Amino acid sequence: MVRRFVALTLWLEWRRAMRKQKCIARYEDRLARALASVVNMVDPDVIVLGGGMSNVERLYTNVPVLMRQWVMGGECATPIVKAKYGDSSGVRGAARLW
Repeated sequence: MVRRFVALTLWLEWRRAMRKQKCIARYEDRLARALASVVNMVDPDVIVLGGGMSNVERLYTNVPVLMRQWVMGGECATPIVKAKYGDSSGVRGAARLW
C-alpha cells in the first residue's frame, strides 16, 4: 500500500512538473511574438523586463532565440535585459512620482 502511494505521489509530481514546463514554454513563445511585434514597429535599442517574471532567468536566453522567427529579416540584435532593481522597479518608479 505504501509503495503504491509513493509511486502515485511521484507520478503526480512528475506530471505537475511537465505542466509547469509546458506553461513556461507557452509563455516564452507568446512573449517572443509580442516583443517581435514591438521590434518590428519601433526598433528599440534595448528591451527591459520588469515585474515578477523578470526573475525567471531562462527568459533572457530562450526568448531572443524564439524572437528571430517573428522579426522581419530573421535577425534581431535588440538585447533583452533585466530591470536594474528587478521586480521592484515599478514600485520605485511610482514612489518617485509621488
